[in-house]
Amino acid sequence: MKYWPRLALFCASWVLCIAAATAQGFPSKPVRIVVPFPPGGTADLLARLIGAKMSDALGQQVLVENRPGAGTVIGTEVVAHAPPDGHTLLLMANSFTINPAVHDKLPYDPFKDFAPVTMLVSSPQVLVVGPSLPVKSLSEFIALVRSRPGQFSIATVGPATTQHIASEMLKSIMKLNMIYAPYPGGAPAVVALAGGHVNAVLANYSEVAPQILSGKIQAIAVTSRERLDTLKDVPTVSESGYPDFEAAAWFGLVATGGSPAAAIARLNAEANKALKAPDVRDKLVAQGMYIYPVSTTPEQFDAHIRSEMAKYAKVIKEAGIKVD
Repeated sequence: MKYWPRLALFCASWVLCIAAATAQGFPSKPVRIVVPFPPGGTADLLARLIGAKMSDALGQQVLVENRPGAGTVIGTEVVAHAPPDGHTLLLMANSFTINPAVHDKLPYDPFKDFAPVTMLVSSPQVLVVGPSLPVKSLSEFIALVRSRPGQFSIATVGPATTQHIASEMLKSIMKLNMIYAPYPGGAPAVVALAGGHVNAVLANYSEVAPQILSGKIQAIAVTSRERLDTLKDVPTVSESGYPDFEAAAWFGLVATGGSPAAAIARLNAEANKALKAPDVRDKLVAQGMYIYPVSTTPEQFDAHIRSEMAKYAKVIKEAGIKVD
């Protein structure tokens, strides 16, 4: 029995040594960020900006891999089943917390199969209309759609994504009868809008900014509490007569569940450093993204994910939204 204290001390020291070696040896190969959305959207832009900056700090390439489809389930499953070594990350959004409430069965466990790394940014959404809709404001949009129920369409990423749920909330509070048109990403939806295939789109600002600036589409409302610095002339939904309305997408990083704590800590530190880099920050802010002033720990991000899951489960149940 007298040897047990020594053995316990040896084991504790051995664990610390292994953790230190893991931290020093990570990453030992390129790191992959799986983006469950098509190229060209907010998540894709964010992953590439953060990944490029993290590559320099980690001493390994950070590769971005787009795996869209099934409301982000396809890309999420890829990360869930990757080796648990910290080298595979998911650029996840609200859809990660929405899917458990709208699918009867998922090919992964949202808790056991993932290790939270950090929150990154949030992104307000913008309601835009195309050339087929002769309106200049939200009030004109509402009046026109109400005058011809069921004849106009609104597109979002979807189904059962943040934008889809936000669009359903808009339709409900504004009493609009519109056709819902789901697209695999915000960028494809905006292309369809500019081409006249749909009448309106609710998407993240970065996905609609180029088309707004070129004059091909028009922004008529933003979903944040305050106006965007880049769209000062466009009112918010809340100041347009719907004071309780607010909706924003948010993005973060999670690794494959079971990844070493030391690797998670390193990824958290480097991702937060990348966000604070002036060139990265300026580009993200220019795209209408909000960067949180305080870095998020893995534990804080885990608490946020669980809180969002509970919130969306309640909203989805009350609205009767289902995918399966």
